[in-house]
Amino acid sequence: MNEADAVEKKQPFRDVKTYVVRASRMTSAQKRNYAELSPLWCVPYRESLIDYASLFGNDNPVTIEIGFGMGSATAEIASNNPDKNYIGIEVHRPGIGKLLGEIRSRNLENLRIIEGDASAVLSNMIADASVSAFHVFFPDPWPKKRHHKRRLVQRSRTDLFASKLEEGGYFYMVTDWSEYADFALSELAATEGFVNAYEGFAEKKAWRPETKFEVRGIRAAREIRELYFIRSN
Repeated sequence: MNEADAVEKKQPFRDVKTYVVRASRMTSAQKRNYAELSPLWCVPYRESLIDYASLFGNDNPVTIEIGFGMGSATAEIASNNPDKNYIGIEVHRPGIGKLLGEIRSRNLENLRIIEGDASAVLSNMIADASVSAFHVFFPDPWPKKRHHKRRLVQRSRTDLFASKLEEGGYFYMVTDWSEYADFALSELAATEGFVNAYEGFAEKKAWRPETKFEVRGIRAAREIRELYFIRSN
């Protein structure tokens, strides 16, 4: 066991991050977008609840996407659904810069970004029973067993997701890592308030755009698995 793993092992579950901020170079366009547009469409992290009506100027339902990557699918979904509001949570700054450019070029008034830890954002900024949907598309599978505790979709984080969803809201996850899919299916099924909308894995929703991670998975002959759970009292 190396020193980093030893330190990680001592940390309590609540302090374990589900992500690593990787050093990635931003293009000049991404840097410019971030500098110019983040004050307009990024919501600073704070320990107080978001007022959706003030943020978006309407009372439309809110979908939260966790880990949107470069944001192409996020922008397309938001563009195709102007009657819904979207909040994307991400720590990868090049992706934030890219999506900010998409918000401007597509004139997406229904999309905002929060840069930060999803668990902290949901715990401190999102009111209970206030979210209509969660999208988690191709999260980091953390394949090594010693890193499984870093996986986003597991108890007790699934309890947190369930607490934030309104009745009838859905949690939609897609992964190309079969072992993670089996694990997540079990964890979601064991979460109070969640009901699987299917007998097992879900069918692909026609409105979900293909992502670059999906393309990579298909090229690597990995099966794409989808999970779709409904919030029920």
